[in-house]
Amino acid sequence: MKLYFSPASPYVRKTLASAHLLGLFDTIELLPSAASPVARDMTIAPTNPLGKVPTAYLEDGTALIDSRTICEYLHEQAPQKGLFPAGQARWEALRLHAIADGLLDAALLARYEVAMRPEALRWNDWLAGQMGKIDAAVAALEASVDQLQGREDIGSITAGCALGYLDFRFPDHDWRSAAPKLAQWWEAFAQTPPMALTVPH
Repeated sequence: MKLYFSPASPYVRKTLASAHLLGLFDTIELLPSAASPVARDMTIAPTNPLGKVPTAYLEDGTALIDSRTICEYLHEQAPQKGLFPAGQARWEALRLHAIADGLLDAALLARYEVAMRPEALRWNDWLAGQMGKIDAAVAALEASVDQLQGREDIGSITAGCALGYLDFRFPDHDWRSAAPKLAQWWEAFAQTPPMALTVPH
């Protein structure tokens, strides 16, 4: 598999952390991308009309678009299919995945508002709305910390990527004070190989 990536993208991190968890990281060739919030990567655009990362290409040229799709594919390729568990555990993992992905969506929008939009055009209510979603998602993960404990699947991987992105892009946003149990979980989970080997930069 060839994967167009950005080292700062939390969705790329989710994909690569999943590959590490499944023992498939060494099967992926990483290719740099020129994608940005305001410009599509025209190398990717012919097969991914969104022109963004992560985009993966299989040996037959098939393009896989979006981290969720790529993670599903990696799960299917792995001898030990632990990324998406079976039974009731699957729904809990997907619930955590959805909360953490929503946190990431809001965090990216907040980041773009501050880092990309000209200051004269910034909308404070929009930024406050996204930060409110972030805080609500953190609160939901704090309430679900017992389900995160001991879990290594798409739910914990995405939660870790979301919290790591907050630390990376919003270092002054003190989410830990309101979520001490989640902070303790993240301190330990950040040391696991899928997280430690995919720190954004």
